[in-house]
Amino acid sequence: MNIVTILPFIVLIGAMFLMTRSAKRKQSQAAQMRNEMQPGTGVRTIGGMYATVKEVNEETVLLDAAPGVDLVFAKNSIGAVLSDDEYNRIVHGIEHDLKTDAAVVPDDASSLTETDEPAADASSDASDDKPIDLGKKDAADEPADEPAEAKADEAGEAEPKKTDDGEPDAK
Repeated sequence: MNIVTILPFIVLIGAMFLMTRSAKRKQSQAAQMRNEMQPGTGVRTIGGMYATVKEVNEETVLLDAAPGVDLVFAKNSIGAVLSDDEYNRIVHGIEHDLKTDAAVVPDDASSLTETDEPAADASSDASDDKPIDLGKKDAADEPADEPAEAKADEAGEAEPKKTDDGEPDAK
């Protein structure tokens, strides 16, 4: 046989060997983690339930899920053994290791628009302070002293006035 035809099989066998080796290593780590469980330890099952270990037997674990609720699980069903801080953070919402100098992520986007630094030019500060006029340009150019009816009289009565029901008012 030619080496070119045998090479894909060699690569395939090597890949399978490496995959089984890493899977066995993960299984042994999980078994070691389960064997190190002690009463009082917080755990997460493979189903996602958080509980406290009450008793560890050879093949089973007695878990305290809530006051007065004891459950028997197989050792293989324990997905992770959690540290005390992690268990309290997840189950009880207690944060022990809060760092005051760490950056805090806000719950809303208001901090994205605010700046701590002064603006480079004063014109942007002035434009931020005055309100934006969303009216028509003609209305903005006319003085605001005149009442609205006087403006309509000056423009002329080209269009009949409409009542609240949307029909033109007959004169």
